[in-house]
Amino acid sequence: MFTPWLELAGTRDKLRRWSERAGLDLVHLGTEADAETIQDTAITQPLIVALSLLAYEELENVPADAPVAGHSVGELAAAAIAGVLSAEDAVALAAVRGAEMAKACAAEPTSMAAVMLGEPEQVVAWLEDNGLTAANRNGAGQIVASGAADAIERIVAEPLAGTKVRALKVAGAFHTAYMAPAEEALRAHAGQVTVSDPTRPLLSNADGGVVTSGAEYLDRLVKQVTRPVRWDLTMDGLVGLGVTATVELPPAGTLTGLVKRQLKGTVTTTVALKTPAELPAVKETL
Repeated sequence: MFTPWLELAGTRDKLRRWSERAGLDLVHLGTEADAETIQDTAITQPLIVALSLLAYEELENVPADAPVAGHSVGELAAAAIAGVLSAEDAVALAAVRGAEMAKACAAEPTSMAAVMLGEPEQVVAWLEDNGLTAANRNGAGQIVASGAADAIERIVAEPLAGTKVRALKVAGAFHTAYMAPAEEALRAHAGQVTVSDPTRPLLSNADGGVVTSGAEYLDRLVKQVTRPVRWDLTMDGLVGLGVTATVELPPAGTLTGLVKRQLKGTVTTTVALKTPAELPAVKETL
């Protein structure tokens, strides 16, 4: 997924610097590694953050007051875009986050499943009754359940009336108490980075609100490892700021789909930036 971006001037030099900080060969992983390798969350997370930041640095004329938000690990990229973290620190923290979450996943059998349709609060209560957490409340009729593997298997086999449940291919129960060791490890590393206050509106997955303190945002990033992602509230927050157009950084598509379904009629223009070929469309949007 990095290949088309490597044709742009300066990209390889950035990736070499970021690779050194992350302790990973991002160029190799983003161009030559096989699917099994990059699906390892220890690899996936730093790749996602690095790719998002590579693409962002190619954008022109981004309004100084344009809000930024990320979903789950995407919040690290959002923090760098808003000036809270350097790009190097964001990629390095993503590497720590991914590696430590992978370790936590290996401790016991856990998993996740997407629950489509249904009344949100009813779905959340049903998941709690089954010993599961609504780890991602994504809006647009989608909630992701997270928890013990046998409980996930149970809800896949016996969905709540009016819903559809699909098991997800993930390493484990992200955004739950199962990830507590990863949160502790990430906090230790986060304490070693320098943060600044955001230079543009920066929304948080915790509640969809704008965070004006860099230190607070970093604290929320760490806590997010074990707490639910409220993308539904984040989208509401974007609407509250008057957003009518969105650009999703690569690897793109999923969030654009959620915005189109949830904010139909409010957000009128959406661009999923996947390769440099979409840069002209982004320029028109901005």
